[in-house]
Amino acid sequence: MPFVDNVVQWLCNADKSSHEPRLRLKAFFGSLYRCLARGARAVLQFYADNVKQTEMLVSFAMKAGFAGGVVIDWPHSSKAKKSYLVLTCGTSSVASLPKGKGENGEMCSSDDDDDGDESNDDQTVGTYGRNRSNKRQKVNKKNGRGKDWLLRKKEQMRKRGRDVPADTKYTGRKRKTRF
Repeated sequence: MPFVDNVVQWLCNADKSSHEPRLRLKAFFGSLYRCLARGARAVLQFYADNVKQTEMLVSFAMKAGFAGGVVIDWPHSSKAKKSYLVLTCGTSSVASLPKGKGENGEMCSSDDDDDGDESNDDQTVGTYGRNRSNKRQKVNKKNGRGKDWLLRKKEQMRKRGRDVPADTKYTGRKRKTRF
C-alpha cells in the first residue's frame, strides 16, 4: 500500500495568481487513480489548514474515481492530531477503513456515543462514495454549443455553398485536457 507523507496539502496552496489548486488536485488524483490497480489502497497523510481544504481534497479524490474517507488520529490533541486520506480504487466499504487512534492509544469509534448521533465530527470517520452515473450524464449546455449545434452550423454553411469538412465520428468531440 503506497504511503505518501505530507505532500497533498501543498497542492491546495496558491502562491501566485497563476496557480490553480483545483487543477492541481484534479491532475494529481486522476494520475494516482490511473496508476493504481482496482482494489488497491492509498493512504495520504495531510495537515489541513481548515475544514474547507479537507473537503476539497476529498471531493477531488471522489471525482477521480476513488472511494474512502478521512481517518483522524488523536482528534482531541492540537499537536499530535494527524489526518489521513484513505483511498480505495473501486467500491467503498465502511469495514475497510481503519479507526483512528484515541488519546490513550485505544481506537476511536463512533460506537462509544450513547445517543448515536455523530455531532462530534473530530472522532468520526467519514465514508464517501462515488456516483458514476453523474459523469456519464454530463451535458454540455455552454451557450447551446454542443455537437448538435455544430452539425446545424455545418449544414447551414453547406446550404450557403461553403466548403465544409465532412462529418465523422470525431465531429464535435471534446478534446482531453492535458496534464
